[in-house]
Amino acid sequence: MNNVSLIGRLTANPELKHTQNGLAYTRFSIAVDRAFVKQGEERQADFINIVAWRQTAEFICRYFMKGQRIGITGEIRTGSYTAQDGSKRYTFDVMVNNAYFCESKGGSGNNNGGYNNGYQQNNYQNNSYQQNNYQQSQRQEPVPPPPPSYSNGDMGDYSAMPSDEDLPF
Repeated sequence: MNNVSLIGRLTANPELKHTQNGLAYTRFSIAVDRAFVKQGEERQADFINIVAWRQTAEFICRYFMKGQRIGITGEIRTGSYTAQDGSKRYTFDVMVNNAYFCESKGGSGNNNGGYNNGYQQNNYQNNSYQQNNYQQSQRQEPVPPPPPSYSNGDMGDYSAMPSDEDLPF
């Protein structure tokens, strides 16, 4: 299974580009903090290359900028190519399926919306995508009701069940 979930900060403003066929895309990287810090050292970060296509790319370029936290879910894509000097180069990117806000404009860290591009693996292999769905709404988690309170009853709280002969079935 090839699933990736990342939260990090954009290292530069994402730039919207178009292929020769007119498909929108963007390439950018995010800095993802490592979980552990050795005592007396600074926190380390990994810089991960990200690629988004079509409306997902447009969404990211429109609403995110350098330094802002972004949540990404997607898949790892590896590849290779031959450089001009003849050497073989390898690539490692995360292909975005979904992008999410991880903080409000004020930076309070609220999750206030996201974008789901309707990506499906079979469609990617055929170089076609489903129609993208845009979600830009305030999400609020419902508050669960308080748990019921239980008490020990006495025999007066119960009624006698009718005998089998009194049941209509």
